[in-house]
Amino acid sequence: MIQNYLKAILCLFLSLKTFGQTTNQDASKRVLNAPESVYKKFRDAGMNPVNHELTENERAKVEKAFSFLPPLHQKILKTNLHSISFMDNMPNTALTSTLENQDDVKMFNITFRAGIFNETISEWATAKELICYDRSTNPDYEVRIEAGEMDAFLYVLLHEATHVVDAVLELTPHPLDKDTLIKPTVFTESIWYKMNIPAEKFIDPLLEKTRFRGGSPLSIEVAPEIYGKLQKTPFPSLYAMASWYEDIAELETIYHLTQKMNQPFYITVRKNNTEIFHFEPLKNDLVKSRLKQLTVFYEV
Repeated sequence: MIQNYLKAILCLFLSLKTFGQTTNQDASKRVLNAPESVYKKFRDAGMNPVNHELTENERAKVEKAFSFLPPLHQKILKTNLHSISFMDNMPNTALTSTLENQDDVKMFNITFRAGIFNETISEWATAKELICYDRSTNPDYEVRIEAGEMDAFLYVLLHEATHVVDAVLELTPHPLDKDTLIKPTVFTESIWYKMNIPAEKFIDPLLEKTRFRGGSPLSIEVAPEIYGKLQKTPFPSLYAMASWYEDIAELETIYHLTQKMNQPFYITVRKNNTEIFHFEPLKNDLVKSRLKQLTVFYEV
């Protein structure tokens, strides 16, 4: 029963250099109760989340986070974001859903776990990363993501908003079936073979066993080896390896956070409080070679 619950959570989980502080004063006005279809997804997984009413402080955080989004995100969301919602007792962090619409305009809802208002990016990102590891095997090891003290909501909003931009503009291919071979875009060419299968040269047996590639938590002792393998790929994070949708969202989010908002983003592995491995994605040449593709989000 517990194993099925964790699998359900994982499926849902998978499913500021100050930059352009443009105003988006109607952002919190788009806060609505989540569509019934979203509640049904959770109920079908045996969960019972409830709507979260925002406090004034939380509304201010929503407005602030929206104001820091890249120009293309702000433009697309103005037209294609129907609503944002917040839930208590929601097991995963966020869920972006396509809404039924009578005209040809794609409309979306983004539902967030309200608890992220109380987390920093570093706290939230570290907790997410740790689901990849079994820490009971060796308590001397510690994995952390250092990503600054800004609100986790900003990171998650940017990630989910990138999904919306991607879906509207099809920056990555959007096949009806994940196993379909389809013409690549500039974001996926030579990086991905299929929607959730990397190009052959970036497939590694150890990385294929990681949680976001469909595996089980691995002993935390192998974390240095895992990140060493990740450094030999163009993926900015382990989560980016889940699919090309997560890849583009992680790439843009980490880029924006570090290059446009002057925040840190690096992973450390410590043993007995001594750092034994350090991985900074945007200093990886294979990742850096992809950054020119991200200009699309800023040249509006």
